[in-house]
Amino acid sequence: MAQAWIGLGSNLDDPINQVTQALAELDQLDQTHLVTASQLWQSQPVGPQDQPDFINAVALIETQLAPLALLHQLQSLEQAHRRVRERHWGPRTLDLDLLAYEQQVMQTPELTLPHPRLYERAFVLKPWAAINPACILPPGQTIQYWLDQLPQAALNEVLPLQTETLSRL
Repeated sequence: MAQAWIGLGSNLDDPINQVTQALAELDQLDQTHLVTASQLWQSQPVGPQDQPDFINAVALIETQLAPLALLHQLQSLEQAHRRVRERHWGPRTLDLDLLAYEQQVMQTPELTLPHPRLYERAFVLKPWAAINPACILPPGQTIQYWLDQLPQAALNEVLPLQTETLSRL
């Protein structure tokens, strides 16, 4: 079984429920199970600001699926949540990003691993660091290291929610 890290986000149609439901659905993917997940976090949108704040989480799964097969399963889950891609970085019911898959580094037209912008995003790094700050990503630095590189202003925009994410699964 390979370990993969998934970023989850939503800002439409009851985002807390969208993300919580998606966490449960990750555990139901073929040849896959959910190992752990962060609590839910609230963050301002990246890109257009004329949309609601996002609810975010990071999950660790174990899977027998290859990276592209896993990506396709994640995209199917997005479609099941009625994801519509109207504009870049626009609002969405569910966004599932394959952040990392083991220590694999790959770049294809369809998938780049690790996710190319995860190192810049507090809404990914803060939840991830909350559950595994020592996780090492290529090029050999920890999640905590990447989080420490972000400007303090970016960190203040990501707030944990008082929810019981995993107990609802």
